[in-house]
Amino acid sequence: MKIVDHPSPNYNSRDGHEIDMLVLHYTGMASAAQALQRLCDPEAKVSSHYMIEEDGTVYRLVPEDMRAWHAGKSSWRGQDNINQRSIGIELVNPGHEFGYRPFPKAQMEAVATLCKDILTRYAIPARNVVGHSDVAPERKEDPGELFDWEWMAGQGIGIFPSPLVGEGGAKRRERGALKEDTFTKIPPLPSPLPQGERGLFLYGYDTTNLPKAILAFQRHFRPQLLTGQWDEECAVLLAALLKLV
Repeated sequence: MKIVDHPSPNYNSRDGHEIDMLVLHYTGMASAAQALQRLCDPEAKVSSHYMIEEDGTVYRLVPEDMRAWHAGKSSWRGQDNINQRSIGIELVNPGHEFGYRPFPKAQMEAVATLCKDILTRYAIPARNVVGHSDVAPERKEDPGELFDWEWMAGQGIGIFPSPLVGEGGAKRRERGALKEDTFTKIPPLPSPLPQGERGLFLYGYDTTNLPKAILAFQRHFRPQLLTGQWDEECAVLLAALLKLV
């Protein structure tokens, strides 16, 4: 894995928060050069810890012990201070606005290598390896339905509801549980709730906008059919996920 240091000025202190999340994005810009420039532009006030080109080149932009500005208004498992507790990785891809396309093999292999390295250093539970759309379903679509989350789980990164990777996900969870999970317990929910909302909330999603939360769930775990509608297949997938966590 080739890493190029390209410091961004856009960061501040984590204020003592431990790192227990990993958030993946796409750049959503017309070119890698434009994305790199923006992530390092003081006026833009955005950044990430790493950016990965389609050829697999990794740019290190912000030190991991500092708070990069990548998640914005976001929430996961009842917490909204995502930047304080996460490492952000941007994958070069024009995104849905500029011609969304599959992530090349070299790029996927690089992000897997980088994530594995990060996971050796921090107690990040498998369910806390997420996409930007997972933590900000009302605003974001990235890294999107073409990102291969199932393959990543097979590499021991994150979690996916498949018999082929369920055991690996469990092993990742054990490695990520070397320290106590720092997330607070999910508060009790009012009942009754719309179909699927309780499970999505328990897994981690902000369900304020339920159709958007369902769509984010589908982008991550059922990318072949994006409807924003809850159905039996979604229920089966979510039940399998909840058993793994």
